[in-house]
Amino acid sequence: MRAAIAGLVLVPTSAWVPTAATLKRARSPPSVSLPVSHAVALGIDVGTGSARCGVFSLDGDLLGTASKEIKMFQPKGMPELWQQSSENIWQSVCEATREAIKASGVPASEVAGVGFDATCSLVCLAEDGATPVSVDPVTGEPERNIVVWLDHRAKAQADRINAGGHEALRTVGGTISLEMEVPKLLWLKEEMADKWLGGAAPEKERFGKFFDLSDWLVYRATGTDTRSLCTTVCKWNYDALGDPEGGSPPKGWDADFLASIGLSELLEAKGSPIGESVAEPGQPVGAGLAAEAAADLGLAVGTPVGVGMIDAHAGGLGVLGALVTDPYADEAAGEAAGEAVVSADQMEGRMALIAGTSCCHMLSSKEPVFVPGVWGPYKSAMLPGMFLNEGGQSTAGKLLDFVVQTHAAYQEVLKLAEAAGKPARGGPPFAYLNEHLLAMARARGLDERKVGFLAKDLHVGPDFFGNRSPLADPSMRGSVVGLGLSSGPDDLALLYLATLQALAYQTKHIIETCELAGHPPIETIFVTGGLVKNPLYLEAHADVANCVLEVPKCDEAVLLGAAVLGARAGGAFGDVASAMASMNKPGKRVLPFTLECGDACDISVPSFHGCKYGVFRKMIDDQVSYRELMEMAMLD
Repeated sequence: MRAAIAGLVLVPTSAWVPTAATLKRARSPPSVSLPVSHAVALGIDVGTGSARCGVFSLDGDLLGTASKEIKMFQPKGMPELWQQSSENIWQSVCEATREAIKASGVPASEVAGVGFDATCSLVCLAEDGATPVSVDPVTGEPERNIVVWLDHRAKAQADRINAGGHEALRTVGGTISLEMEVPKLLWLKEEMADKWLGGAAPEKERFGKFFDLSDWLVYRATGTDTRSLCTTVCKWNYDALGDPEGGSPPKGWDADFLASIGLSELLEAKGSPIGESVAEPGQPVGAGLAAEAAADLGLAVGTPVGVGMIDAHAGGLGVLGALVTDPYADEAAGEAAGEAVVSADQMEGRMALIAGTSCCHMLSSKEPVFVPGVWGPYKSAMLPGMFLNEGGQSTAGKLLDFVVQTHAAYQEVLKLAEAAGKPARGGPPFAYLNEHLLAMARARGLDERKVGFLAKDLHVGPDFFGNRSPLADPSMRGSVVGLGLSSGPDDLALLYLATLQALAYQTKHIIETCELAGHPPIETIFVTGGLVKNPLYLEAHADVANCVLEVPKCDEAVLLGAAVLGARAGGAFGDVASAMASMNKPGKRVLPFTLECGDACDISVPSFHGCKYGVFRKMIDDQVSYRELMEMAMLD
């Protein structure tokens, strides 16, 4: 019997004992007793392509939202480099915030607090903490001062760090990713040496301060340099774990590790280039909004601002607190005892899947679990008192876009979608493709619930941009097995379906790897992000992982998670846990075939996916063996 699925109330201790006040808030809307000045919380999210703001009531209703695009720069002929501008991002944040407040109809005076989340991109400034310094090796334009999270320029540096095998790598699955900040910092030192700390370039043209993007947003808003435990632990190799077996305390910034890779000056240079103060997400920062930032945002001076976090982790805060009924029983877990609470044991059976351009898979446990190829364990990086393991896919929604848009039949499919009344809206016509696949299934006498069978002989390896988890191998590449000579709309639809399935198989691979390393079994996946709008994506994940999928009521869970931080910072709740308990709400549920079919079940769907998952795993082994064979070639 699977563990009961329940709502979550967190407390900032490892004991997980809810207070009476927390339980009381979990049972009743907190807005009833709160003053008008704590009516709403703001969540500000900076993603890969846009800056967004959401205005939320303290029981989780979205009252107003707005979005503004942000610029992306890529030097010509350098496809691994992706760059942005901190000032452009700040301008978009301010415009989105003003518009969201206006759309909500709520006066700025009623904002309890502001929370920020962002991609784990690297912001580079001069020592004055204000002047942008270029990271573009071609143009040198100061505006281009952010190395975006998906930038892969630092592969050689990451390889060297991994070859050193320092014990600090134990919390990143034994392998540091080239998408993390330390390899990128080493690239800047080596490839832009004149701009490095104390280099030959003029002071305002050389690096002096480095921030994770969400930490920079908090700094820009408050003038206070407080880094997040989430960003520093997950992306900067900050040690908050220590040695659980040996009993040694956490090191914080690990001077030995930084010295071993040639970056000791990050701790020695004047001005604290990577910061000194680190705090848990949601803690209030400084005196709140500084005057200039308040004017930019259209908010009151002193409005509380919380320590920020990475965007995907904010999505976890936006979904994991929902009270949901147990699909294996007819009651909400915890309600029988009169408590809207989930135990730590139950929490270990949940995974947050943030599914968008890329994907993050976040699992929590009571004890640290070291998983090869999976980041973590990170103590209290997302949920207070619990250890986070984080898997991911560098491309997911982006991969689906690529596969569909580069197919020979894409233009024909666009016309068919328009004629069918399901036109593309800023991207591929996935709604039409889903309907097309269902029609193909019906034409072949298949039950619509078994539409996946159409791709029986077509197999995709989804690592077109390398493998983040669980292989931690950026050299992996995409593959397709089963192509024929035809290239019409049916072929495009089948390739799209096989790619959807491949993403689900990779999720299963991540979960399976974590469980084999000792993580308790995952039974429920809480999924949010743009891909929740795709029913075939959800269905494939439910069937392949054999897990219940919970989709939140609010389809802006990342924004909601940021608002949770703002509400906590503003004192509307005593801790992040009770904010989640009040603001997270369940939405729809997607059952795996084995649960959905009830007494009419057959083994065809789990058998199909079991066999096709076996092909998926063999394709990985085969690609590795192909590389090994080609390395034997004598090319000189």
